[in-house]
Amino acid sequence: MRIDTESSQLNDLVAELREVPEGAHDNTLKAVRFTAFGIKRAAQQSAGGIAHAPDYPRAITYDTTDRGVGDGVSAEIGPDKDRRQGALGNILEYGTVNNPPYAHLGPALDRWSPDFVAGLEKAAADALDAL
Repeated sequence: MRIDTESSQLNDLVAELREVPEGAHDNTLKAVRFTAFGIKRAAQQSAGGIAHAPDYPRAITYDTTDRGVGDGVSAEIGPDKDRRQGALGNILEYGTVNNPPYAHLGPALDRWSPDFVAGLEKAAADALDAL
């Protein structure tokens, strides 16, 4: 069998294969952003109602970093120490010798992990379907 590199079918396939990583990356970025927002909101809700830290939930934020196709996407979720009561994050989540932990970030991550995995699976499937 001879493969002609000038064949339009081969060129079409090569073009499609080049598009898959970018499509997968875009969908992965969407999944990371959606999950980060969900974790933030769940943590804020869990942390609401703490009598001695009423402003703390608003200190919980998230940032996503897109390093580009092939280099990945990440998200950082948690209290911003520059916001009012944001510095209480570690104390509330893990407790101290004098204060019991009030876990809210860890459980929010646990709650959203299955959805994140499903989002990544969908991103991969959508990229493959684009072929």
